[in-house]
Amino acid sequence: MALSRRTFTAAAGAAALGLSLSASAGTGSGTPSGPGHSAPTGPPPPPPMADGRRHTVGFDRYSLLVDGRRLVLWSGEMHPFRLPSPSLWRDVLQKMRAHGYNAVSIYVAWNYHSPAPGQYDFTGVRDLDLFLRQAAETGLYVILRPGPYINAEVDAGGFPGWLTATKARARIFDPTYIAYADEWLTAVDAIVARHLYTRGDGTVLLYQIENEYYAYVTRPPGLDYMAHLYAKVRADGIDVPLFHNDQSRHGYWTPGSFDTGGERGRWLYGFDGYPAPDEVPPDWGHFGIGGQKGGATASPDTPGFVPEFGGGWFDPWGGVEFDGAGYAGSARTRGAAYERRFYLTNLANGITVHNVYMTFGGTSWGWLPAPQVYTSYDYGAAFDEGRRATPKVVPMHQIGQLVRCVPELAKLDPAGDAEYITAEGGTAGGVTGAAGRIKVYHLTNPDTHAHVYVLRNDSTRPVTSALPVAGASLPVTVPASDARLLAAGITLGRRKLAYSNAQPMLWLTAGHQDVAVLTGRAGEATVTALECASEPTVTVTAGDAESSYANGLVRVTARLGGLTRVLVEGGGVSAPLLLLLADDETSVRLWPRETPAGSMLVYGPALLRTAELRGDSLRLTGDTVEATELEVWAPDGVREVVWNEGELRMSVTGSGSLRAERPLAGVSGVALPSLRGWRRQVENPESEPGFDDSKWTVADRTSTFSTTPVPAGQPVLFADDYGFHYGDVWYRGSFTDATGLRSVSLGYSTGTQGLLMAWLDGAPLGTHRMPVPDKRTVRKGSWAAKATFDVPEKARTSGRHVLSVLVRRMQHDMDGRTQDTHKAARGLTSATFAGASPAVSWRLQGAAAGAADPVRGPLNTGGLYGERSGWHLPGYGDGGWPVVDLPRAERPRQGVTWYRTGFRLAVDPGVDASIGLVLADDPGRAYRVQIFLNGWNMGQYVNDVGPQHTFVLPNGVLRTRGANTLALAVLSDGTTVSGPGEVRLTLLGSAAGGVEVADVPSPGR
Repeated sequence: MALSRRTFTAAAGAAALGLSLSASAGTGSGTPSGPGHSAPTGPPPPPPMADGRRHTVGFDRYSLLVDGRRLVLWSGEMHPFRLPSPSLWRDVLQKMRAHGYNAVSIYVAWNYHSPAPGQYDFTGVRDLDLFLRQAAETGLYVILRPGPYINAEVDAGGFPGWLTATKARARIFDPTYIAYADEWLTAVDAIVARHLYTRGDGTVLLYQIENEYYAYVTRPPGLDYMAHLYAKVRADGIDVPLFHNDQSRHGYWTPGSFDTGGERGRWLYGFDGYPAPDEVPPDWGHFGIGGQKGGATASPDTPGFVPEFGGGWFDPWGGVEFDGAGYAGSARTRGAAYERRFYLTNLANGITVHNVYMTFGGTSWGWLPAPQVYTSYDYGAAFDEGRRATPKVVPMHQIGQLVRCVPELAKLDPAGDAEYITAEGGTAGGVTGAAGRIKVYHLTNPDTHAHVYVLRNDSTRPVTSALPVAGASLPVTVPASDARLLAAGITLGRRKLAYSNAQPMLWLTAGHQDVAVLTGRAGEATVTALECASEPTVTVTAGDAESSYANGLVRVTARLGGLTRVLVEGGGVSAPLLLLLADDETSVRLWPRETPAGSMLVYGPALLRTAELRGDSLRLTGDTVEATELEVWAPDGVREVVWNEGELRMSVTGSGSLRAERPLAGVSGVALPSLRGWRRQVENPESEPGFDDSKWTVADRTSTFSTTPVPAGQPVLFADDYGFHYGDVWYRGSFTDATGLRSVSLGYSTGTQGLLMAWLDGAPLGTHRMPVPDKRTVRKGSWAAKATFDVPEKARTSGRHVLSVLVRRMQHDMDGRTQDTHKAARGLTSATFAGASPAVSWRLQGAAAGAADPVRGPLNTGGLYGERSGWHLPGYGDGGWPVVDLPRAERPRQGVTWYRTGFRLAVDPGVDASIGLVLADDPGRAYRVQIFLNGWNMGQYVNDVGPQHTFVLPNGVLRTRGANTLALAVLSDGTTVSGPGEVRLTLLGSAAGGVEVADVPSPGR
């Protein structure tokens, strides 16, 4: 395809910058795929850091190649914008790193950083540079995904609100849109270019352009668009491999499918997948159907790459997805067994670049969420919204350590077709998931000839069978709807594992001995065989285990429970091997870590954050919950161990470790105050006929770029056309002579769970609400309706009248189908009358982008009177408001009522307490609440819809040692008694340790 003029200009810019776009030059050039370019199996690259050195990043059909060394990328998704406390980014990153992840994937949301055209804010909670520095300091690679379109269940799929009111046709090669997108990418890339791993300035390893783009795949608007984005990013100095995330494995945007300016071998094909828990795990690679729709086989010369694989699922307003259980339902149905079944199947299928979406979901605070979702974006992820590790961390921890320590996994070929072994031990074909059968994927490494087996049980009951391995009949049990990985012929330090029916997790050399960890479910009987030229000395130092030696193998049989320790010495090997057999609960208390002086393994605490050697002193930081032992297998020469700045008395054990003579202390208690001293004030003076709206915006436009048609004879009333992009919007329509007026019909358009309230001359006409989504409409992003209200007889008079309308517009559609649906109208769309035809002049008011909070950003507030007047801010003078108690049973009233209180916390230093706010009431009461903590909009509660009742208050925004201001804006529709009902603080979890948290700026009045 010939270069378009714009693409050529960007490419020329790249050349002017001295950036080579060929595969054979440049610091980031990779190893081309194909015969003769395959790297051998060997140790992976060390954990990344901003080391100031040049690095190469390439790939072949097996895996990524970093400095020529194979890397299995085991990544988790988190979004900095869903955690508005930069100190806590480090907390989540350290937890991911400790639990086996070697990469973090992030979206960068255009709407979060751009309040207006030409304005880009990367300060405060939007400090991308800070996040990338923290990732490098933590030792994690970064997969960067800045769009321009991201989806991500955020407002407009990440497009800024102001883009909805432009002529730009989004997501195609439209000149206006391209100019705006270039402006955005220029701003992002100026930061990213300072953090590229290729240059040694950071750890950004891969970069995505666009997201799930399946429109115009074979036509110029799409081909030119993708070519332009590619050239633009390269022109901005981004030299790491680029990729796109194909939605649902269409085989779109594979290498060679669009113009990359002559550059070869620098584009990866990626695809996403979110299988339901009741599905049979799909084969999207080696064992799949092959071809364009076969997942990884659509691009046979690049590694299997899943930029998004389901780590949970989003929940819609009303909670229909999980039958009202909320994200607890997501975590339960997509739990640890789900992860083992699906993620190990991916690994068996050659997926070596694997990103779990989400690993930490966080909070869609303010007006950030897409219409389909409510405030919490917990997602049922491995780390919940309160930053706590869930049981789902167990397989992530085990697999993450495994892919780091077993280099054979980076280069595997199928040893044959997948087969089934039956409960009787034979092999048989049959239907996947048939009762009494285990599906077996058998793979081998072509360099080391090691064998890897993924065993999967798709039935609803456990299956025990026998697996033929290395001349032995290995007993195996796979629990119901679960899976496990077994290995044979892999190295465990200076010894070789012949076979085991326990899953390998890690090995390392600590001082003079090798240490290997294998895992399984508690109570399981295991057998592990090691190759030994002669009979070794085997000592069981802890646990239920026995050993025997025959035919060059030492066999260790054990029943898993806690940490079983078996020391193997001699047998023709100079160094001893400490074999640790751990059940699941114990495995996540084992923390490997690399230091310049060698590797180490820590056992005991709830989390190991950092490890640093200073001479003979090993300085550790981390978390405890309960009192726990601390044990360290350390490099030679360590004499002193310090835990969270406290020196420990250590003694040497028979396992070659140092053990603390006293347990580490658990976390102290956290006292939470009751919320009292509430003050109450009603608002919405905008509904009164005498309200001064002279400074409001006149609705005088006659045309729009919206995808919603303007009704004939009506002015444009759409809020976005007047610069009101987020939150509530008020309208006031003035007219004379209501003689004969029987009813008024108001057309309006909102996101999910929008509503409209109307008053005539200060008297309520009523409220209209969009329906709660059902399973058929959970993905619907725009809702339009017409609300018709009868006009009271006494209001049918001549003279001046004022029609006041409040629209809770919710958010913009995500435009997943590339139809500009993010431009669908929000707010009032029409007004028609029965019985009369008054000429109405309209004014409107919302939260204008130009007046956005410079610290909290434009997504924080909308157009309520209290928001415009600062009632949500700390320091507002509410001393004249009446004092009330909660819970309340407010008489039916249409409109807004505010409640404010203050509270103090005194959480002990060194305690990380995750605190939430609970709202609960009679579900028959029709009202909703916006929650403001220290001026930050931490979410929206809808009492009669749900399912969310607990709202996370992130430390930093929450002053855990100091004063806080809580404000609730209660919107009631006047049909029922309203609340608030119960409002209380709750402790979501706590740990001794944590990270140092800086207060997030919270300016007040």
